[in-house]
Amino acid sequence: MARLHDIVIDCARPAATARFWAAALDDYAVAPYDDAELARLRARGIDDPEDDPSVLVEPRAGGPRLWCQLVPEPKHGKNRLHLDLTSRTPETELDRLTALGATVLARHDDHWLLADPEGNEFCLFPAPF
Repeated sequence: MARLHDIVIDCARPAATARFWAAALDDYAVAPYDDAELARLRARGIDDPEDDPSVLVEPRAGGPRLWCQLVPEPKHGKNRLHLDLTSRTPETELDRLTALGATVLARHDDHWLLADPEGNEFCLFPAPF
């Protein structure tokens, strides 16, 4: 039986997108760049981690990793897959996410549809108590 390991987000600016998702998700952080990783990037002609074409966002405790991956084409149309987030204080979380750069696309009866700074849709639901 397969297990979910990674979720990959196609984007034009992987480092910025990774920072958004690391800040948006509880207990996630952009993976640090150690000397070996910096050397690997330099070997590929990349001198600044901001230009890394594939940035890892790691969970601190369990859960799938997120990769923000550079793609040459812009986003067209609706995502075929999206993330659903929950919060016990969804209105407060909505304010926090929009302050990070998310855009509210729609308000539905039981959730909000948002987009990250790259236009990738995700939903915010109230968490069950």
